[in-house]
Amino acid sequence: MKRIVAIGECMGELSETGTAGLLAMGFAGDTLNTAWYLRHLLPKDWQIDYLTAVGTDAMSARMLSFLDGEGIGTSYIRRIADKTIGLYYIQLKDGERSFAYWRSDSAAKRLADDPLVLERALAGARLAYVSGISFAILPETSRNTLMEALTVFRAGGGKVVFDPNLRPRLWETAEIMCQWITRVAGISDLCLPSYDDEATWFGDDGPDETAKRYRSAGAVQVVVKNGADPVIATSARGVESFSIEAASSVVDTTAAGDSFNAGYLSAILSGRPLSDAISAGAALANRVIAQRGALVASAFG
Repeated sequence: MKRIVAIGECMGELSETGTAGLLAMGFAGDTLNTAWYLRHLLPKDWQIDYLTAVGTDAMSARMLSFLDGEGIGTSYIRRIADKTIGLYYIQLKDGERSFAYWRSDSAAKRLADDPLVLERALAGARLAYVSGISFAILPETSRNTLMEALTVFRAGGGKVVFDPNLRPRLWETAEIMCQWITRVAGISDLCLPSYDDEATWFGDDGPDETAKRYRSAGAVQVVVKNGADPVIATSARGVESFSIEAASSVVDTTAAGDSFNAGYLSAILSGRPLSDAISAGAALANRVIAQRGALVASAFG
């Protein structure tokens, strides 16, 4: 079955419009961003489902309506009566972003509480897409539940795609973060790390070292994003470097990595070679960062 299940947290997004004092309201989140771009890129015979947890309040209902309207499946999203979704605010300076979050008790922290929900959501899917944030927001017991579900899914023939997306503020300690990231890499068919994060928290001397470290952890393939610098990827020929076209304009780097992941995955799933997939990912990311916000409809022309 041509079905992808993206797992994580979708939040309310407040972003600057460029007009003083005015903010735009939307919905975004790292794995949701990739799912949204995949929905726009892949043919309609692909089903894109999102797995998370939300409340029963008006804001949660508005988010579900948004996902339904965008063609993203919501059948496996849990509704929890006394919770709601998280919220974040993007601040921009010279195209670089910083965030303020309100998510300490969001419903998404309970997305992996029920192993049967995970089992049903993953049953028959071809690919599961998760990030470091998907695990970071969960309590330890739920992390283990999600890890077990993905391990079973992969043993049954499913593919696990993992973006480490290192966010130390979401973890108890940096050491715990690095331990979990390495564990999840060990059950992943594809890892999509960003070198800047990896150098900071794992001490990698270069993106090729990042690629080799994830391969040593057990990842089948690794594609290392590195801003405008060449992408490093593992292949049957070893570790290769792929030059990419630099962005002509940088307005907002929100979702740069998430959109790259979607462009890359859609190309691979369509049967295109590695070099083409990397070019497709970079081209989409360049169009996204030339606009404000995480979900940029004009990126598709």
